[in-house]
Amino acid sequence: MSKQGHESRHRVLVVGGGFGGLQAAMKLSREDVEITLVDRRNFHLFQPLAYQVATGGLSPGEIAYPLRAIFKRRPNVRVLLGEVTGFDLDARRVTIAPHEHAAEPRTETYDSLVVAGGSQYSYFGHEEWAGLAPELKSMESLLTVRRRILGAFEAAELETDEALRRAWLTFVVVGGGPTGVEMAGQIGEIAGDTLKRDFREIDPREARILLAEASDRLLTTFPPSLSAKAERSLAELGVTTLTGHLVVGLDDESVTMTMPGGEPLVVPARTAIWAAGVTASPLARMLGEASGTELDRAGRLPVGPELTVAGHPEVFAIGDMVRPPAPVPGLAPAAMQEGRYAAKAIRERLRGRDPAPFRYVDKGNVATIGRARAVADLHGIHLSGFPAWVFWLALHLYYLIGFENRLLVLIRWLVSFATRGRGARLITGDVTPARDERPLERSPV
Repeated sequence: MSKQGHESRHRVLVVGGGFGGLQAAMKLSREDVEITLVDRRNFHLFQPLAYQVATGGLSPGEIAYPLRAIFKRRPNVRVLLGEVTGFDLDARRVTIAPHEHAAEPRTETYDSLVVAGGSQYSYFGHEEWAGLAPELKSMESLLTVRRRILGAFEAAELETDEALRRAWLTFVVVGGGPTGVEMAGQIGEIAGDTLKRDFREIDPREARILLAEASDRLLTTFPPSLSAKAERSLAELGVTTLTGHLVVGLDDESVTMTMPGGEPLVVPARTAIWAAGVTASPLARMLGEASGTELDRAGRLPVGPELTVAGHPEVFAIGDMVRPPAPVPGLAPAAMQEGRYAAKAIRERLRGRDPAPFRYVDKGNVATIGRARAVADLHGIHLSGFPAWVFWLALHLYYLIGFENRLLVLIRWLVSFATRGRGARLITGDVTPARDERPLERSPV
């Protein structure tokens, strides 16, 4: 195509290579449009399996796929590595801070803009807790969690003081949603099964795994019957569920909670993992300031029925960072539907038609607890145990990006099911000797 023809194409700028942004770019790549995808990472992270990297079940490369590789056969898609730092909606221009090896910021112009910034974990005003209880959204944090979990068992093996040993063998997962439930269950499997013959001074099965949830039950988006089944499954894995317990303090040596009656509970623990509430991406605030739109209490940007920003029908905002008129859950399937909708809406407009309002289709909810243990709510059909687990496996393999990753993950799961092993339980990074006076988790990354 000539340069003139290339420049005459409708220009779509997609910000964010997560579930929503990736779907929008993939669907639009089949159209005669010019697409630029911007992300501060060069890969798409399959977030639903992140906790398996944090617990040594999978390797990082098995749940991540390079963005450039996804679009290598789509010449109308350009991938830029950088971070968006500003929007000029009137001029239809976006400012991008380049990758660390590039010299100058750059600006990108567009005809249509899709912003899919996602969300990040919220520490409820206690940002100092982030270094004490890492979250499960970034690859770097996943590897930190893996190091701390496995390092805690190593530290306990070296510890001669019984009280300190118990603290090393105590794990607190904060947040009883799907991620927290999955994480606690996996730590239970590590302690009760994977590592049970690996140590000589300690018995990993004596580990104490606590799942703290502020509300009165786990998995509040599931029916109460499935919440109860999930709690029973966790108990079988050695996990103690603490519902009605609000975390109010964290330090190097303990986690402080308030119990249902308001009494404080101090738990000596050297490993805490954060899987509680989330807040919108900072991109929501930037878009709100650029459009004069006020954010809601969760930091989300209100959008119209077509998922567009007020006063700017050419700007679509999707995913966890926005609040549509009708409630949409903060789940990967919802972001994917929004991404596909944004692509369809742009296509309809290019053909001179007005898109219908976005309508979220709830296809159900599923969470895994451990080996052959899961719960699924499929529009009134409630599954638990092995059938729900098989459904969970098939669903995640289907949505995982890349044939090679699907094959590798399937093989990993089959081998793990047969041997009860975890091939990726490596302690990486600069690890301070566990017997040092400083807690292991304070070692530099």
